[in-house]
Amino acid sequence: MKKVMFLLLTAGLMVTVAAQGAQLPDIKLEQTVVKMPLQEGISMNEAVDSMKLRANMHNMNLVAELPLSKQVEAMGKKARRMEIFQFCDPLTAQRMVEANINFAAYLPCRIALVEDAKGRGWLVMMNLDMMLNGATLTDELKAEATRVRDALMDIMQAGAEGAL
Repeated sequence: MKKVMFLLLTAGLMVTVAAQGAQLPDIKLEQTVVKMPLQEGISMNEAVDSMKLRANMHNMNLVAELPLSKQVEAMGKKARRMEIFQFCDPLTAQRMVEANINFAAYLPCRIALVEDAKGRGWLVMMNLDMMLNGATLTDELKAEATRVRDALMDIMQAGAEGAL
């Protein structure tokens, strides 16, 4: 039941679960994400360039960039920088969804670049350990998913450090 509750919670179906009278697990939002500040002296543009280069090294495809702050500004509002970068290993993604269709809710893997109120850049993504530990996977598929998780962590680290 715990696995189902976590999948429902992270898939954004909290309202459905609550409506059915189920008790939600006591999970704090901070537990569901991994976040890293950009190191001192690393610009947000440098972080983006570093993430893209590191993703290429891991054969992770950048399948989408969502400039959310630019969209907010186009609507006439001021916004601090917020962009979402969607990375994917298509073959692993396909295997995961074939094993369990619920994995589609996690695709593609996202890393957000967010500017905080003090102007500092942060990289934020979902804590994939929670998904990996809560899923029933074959040893081979768990190894593939772990490799993707490790690649995403390396992409974030490269961005935070400005490593080229």
